[in-house]
Amino acid sequence: MPARTTPPLTHLAALASLGTMPALLRQLRGLGGCGHPIRLDGHRTEVHPTTGQILSELHATDLPAGHLLVRCNNRRATRCPACAETYRRDTYQLITTGLRGGKGTPEHVATHPRVFATFTAPSFGPVHNRPTGPGRTVRPCRCGTRHPDGAAELGTPINPETYDYEAAVLWNAHAGALWRRFSIYLRREIAKRAGLTQRAFRHHARISFAKVAEYQKRGAVHFHAVIRLDGPTGSDAPPPAWATVDLLTDAIQAATAKTTVTGPTVDARPHTFTLGKQLDIRPIRSADLDGGTALTERAVAAYIAKYATKGAETATGTLDRPLKFLAELAQLDLSDHARRLIRTAWTLGARRDLEHLRLRAWAHMLGFRGHFSTKTRHYSTTLGALRTARAEWRRLQTQPPTPEPATTLVLSHWTFAGTGLTPGEEFLAASLAPAPGTEGEPTWPCETTNS
Repeated sequence: MPARTTPPLTHLAALASLGTMPALLRQLRGLGGCGHPIRLDGHRTEVHPTTGQILSELHATDLPAGHLLVRCNNRRATRCPACAETYRRDTYQLITTGLRGGKGTPEHVATHPRVFATFTAPSFGPVHNRPTGPGRTVRPCRCGTRHPDGAAELGTPINPETYDYEAAVLWNAHAGALWRRFSIYLRREIAKRAGLTQRAFRHHARISFAKVAEYQKRGAVHFHAVIRLDGPTGSDAPPPAWATVDLLTDAIQAATAKTTVTGPTVDARPHTFTLGKQLDIRPIRSADLDGGTALTERAVAAYIAKYATKGAETATGTLDRPLKFLAELAQLDLSDHARRLIRTAWTLGARRDLEHLRLRAWAHMLGFRGHFSTKTRHYSTTLGALRTARAEWRRLQTQPPTPEPATTLVLSHWTFAGTGLTPGEEFLAASLAPAPGTEGEPTWPCETTNS
């Protein structure tokens, strides 16, 4: 958050008069740079279960800010850079532990067959792009122009009047269903290649994956996924002898080609959705890049984590918040392409037969309402476990361990009181140096050990 050029003197003077400035600075530093914290009213009391003795009490009104301040934990970099950075680092650790082990995942998982696959959306009409030829030289676009990198027209339709905006929005809305159908077909294809029935497959192997959704410049979602073959109980069991990277790659290609989801019929036009023909599958190695086809564990984790904090607003210049009224579009600085995608989603969202897609609620996401980052249960650790470990470590840095009863009764009640910081708090927060462990590469104990 940039510092204010003119300090809010009135607010700062009021804070200084209370004599709680040092304590307020400590409370703000605990936010780790979050500029839009959630403010809570209420209390928390710890009671000895046997004697009934009150061990500790915390009342929101006794805190320097007058409220308990909790990080917003928004994953979007455009909404809260500090919380998005924490989310990115946690996603990096989640992906890494599923590739090399640690944090409850055995290290021999690094020997399991695994690939990094990218699944795209089909074409809805030609768009401006930068095709490359031999030696990665840039060739002319279909429009006849060699577009420079970062050109505003990249990803926009060459002919907006013939671009299939309806299918583009509905494909985004069914992208999650396509991925679920793909995962079903993938199990079938692997079982077929192993000479097993689908019922018997679960007793021999298990598919684990972690994926992230990313928007292409044209506004269509595509998926990056780490897909791994494990033994029947997950990462703790070695895969069977027949499980190889080649078998996994061949099964992914076959499953992708068969994945189909029947969509709605709009004005007598039926929709059927498939994954795009552009499919990139690369084996993941523990060594460095090998001829440009094999990827390192670190490169894969960093790539997926980067896109975990980016939404449609980053790629297509659309919104990072829901619309309340369509008339808001007139006041927003959007590209014509993004505006038409949003308007199409809003219009389709008014149809009774499409209510289940909730297109108006997700018009700012161009119809996509799925989770940006998902994984199977046995892939690796969880974001919740990483956050718990980090919170416990931070607590131990400020409060030395003290003998406590084996069981403590905790009574708490918190209610929402608002969001954000007052002008004085905002100025103080901007002047604080980042808390230890919140800048640069991850340095928290839960992120640097393999236990």
